[in-house]
Amino acid sequence: MRPIKQPDEMIAIPSAAPLETAVSHGPDWRIDDGAVPYPEALAAMEARAEAIRAGTAPELVWLLEHPPLYTAGTSAQAGDLLAPDRFPVYRAGRGGQYTYHGPGQRVGYVMVDLKRRNPDVRAYVHSLEEWLIRTLARFQVKGERREGRVGIWVERDGVEKKIAAIGVRIRHWVTFHGVALNVDPDLSHFAGIVPCGLAQYGVTSLIDLGLPVTMADVDLALREAWDEVFEG
Repeated sequence: MRPIKQPDEMIAIPSAAPLETAVSHGPDWRIDDGAVPYPEALAAMEARAEAIRAGTAPELVWLLEHPPLYTAGTSAQAGDLLAPDRFPVYRAGRGGQYTYHGPGQRVGYVMVDLKRRNPDVRAYVHSLEEWLIRTLARFQVKGERREGRVGIWVERDGVEKKIAAIGVRIRHWVTFHGVALNVDPDLSHFAGIVPCGLAQYGVTSLIDLGLPVTMADVDLALREAWDEVFEG
């Protein structure tokens, strides 16, 4: 079995505004067009979260894609990694089990200060769900929560499939990690794991649902829905 990799460096994301500006007008937004290596992203999130806590950087929502890889959350079961040599596997440190990231999936890493906003973890996760639901609604897709199942689900021809994943970590009330929305990933790549430990359910994407959307369309929808849910 290929060993689970750990990041080996810390990379800070430059601040673009003082903290007071970010708090009063929402977080900074960063969009990366190229695939960001996972260790680089994880190190950057760690550094930014610490800077937010220290008051030296504003909050940040970071939209990006990764090269094909699997991540193991804190509840990951070894048996749910079905193809350990297919793609790199990383220990994520977030909640949840195994998930896939790759091109065509919009990952949204969210670094905000819950102590300033609302120090309630359940309310925060509920807001992330609502963010995804409202984003999907802009494409006439009905995303839904399911009791006992993390993520956002859609129903097609009587079959439930997962279209978005959620995995968070919170340290000293500052969040990192976040959400992953399937826009047009290679869905066969999910076959190397049991996604989120739920073998009986499939995965889908906006393109798989027959919607000719672009990543730029999704980014705009995410930004508009964020303002409704988190800044309204």
